[in-house]
Amino acid sequence: MTQPLILLGVSRSGTTLLRVVLDRSPGLAIPDESFFVPLLARRNGRTIDAERFLDDVSRIPTVRDWGLTPTDISERVRSGMPTGDAIATIFEAYAEAAGKPRWGDKTPMYMRHLALIEKLFPKAQYVHLIRDGRDAALSFLEMPEGTFTRTWGHPRTPAQFACLWRKEVGDARALGRRVGPTRYLEVRYEELVADPETVVWEICTFAAVAFESAMLDYTGSVDVSAKPHQQRLLTAPTTGVRSWSEDMSATNVAAFDAVAGDLLEDLGYAVGSGPRSRWQAAIVRAWYDVRLAAWNATASTVQRSPLWRRRHPRLSA
Repeated sequence: MTQPLILLGVSRSGTTLLRVVLDRSPGLAIPDESFFVPLLARRNGRTIDAERFLDDVSRIPTVRDWGLTPTDISERVRSGMPTGDAIATIFEAYAEAAGKPRWGDKTPMYMRHLALIEKLFPKAQYVHLIRDGRDAALSFLEMPEGTFTRTWGHPRTPAQFACLWRKEVGDARALGRRVGPTRYLEVRYEELVADPETVVWEICTFAAVAFESAMLDYTGSVDVSAKPHQQRLLTAPTTGVRSWSEDMSATNVAAFDAVAGDLLEDLGYAVGSGPRSRWQAAIVRAWYDVRLAAWNATASTVQRSPLWRRRHPRLSA
């Protein structure tokens, strides 16, 4: 299995921008969100049965959308191989079709599954893109209805988003401390948009992939027709940075800071001077933890059951 490069970041932290830029390197192929990694891991355990694994792959729309078929994967898998290696073959087939030697992934949902990702891909390198959580909250909460399925596990207020941001950023940084600086690099969204060439060069050096200045000239080649929330990709990355200090109400700033102000301060972001209600923050954090645990348990149960196959018939090529 080739060493993957996993892009980490909370939703609306700029990971799509970073993916588009890095995918333009001649040495790296990073497709759009995969979503299927936890699913296949749950359904296949530690090692795979090749027939069952390929049947599952044939039911995943993402694989088809990437231009792949189960036949592209079948030559690479065998019964008894570790599930992580089997999942990696999907990405390897995508990278090979793109003429690239190495693959990566960018799926913000995996911030909830970092232990699993590390278990499946123990040699992976990680680039963690951090954005001020209040700016990310503004962007997330203003996304138009229908952009994604708003389940009861999704945050709907700045305080709820602060719970997600605090936990996911904290978990990713903890992973970084465990795996060390040769496998984990932390960069800031604000620096990426202010000086993209320097930040992207740093990432490419860390990942040992080729950097070319043309990687930054992507604005005329990105198709966002099916993703209206990604319209900012049509303009240069040095424009359009959202400002929570101008666009977020004082009440919402205080609510976010009450939940995640400690991490904001650790990261060097300015924190409002208003009072923080610690007991209210504790309640919101507990709400998030309970709902997230319930959502993950429900998803895991459904994905492991025969119901998943009944709901996901095999797809035509």
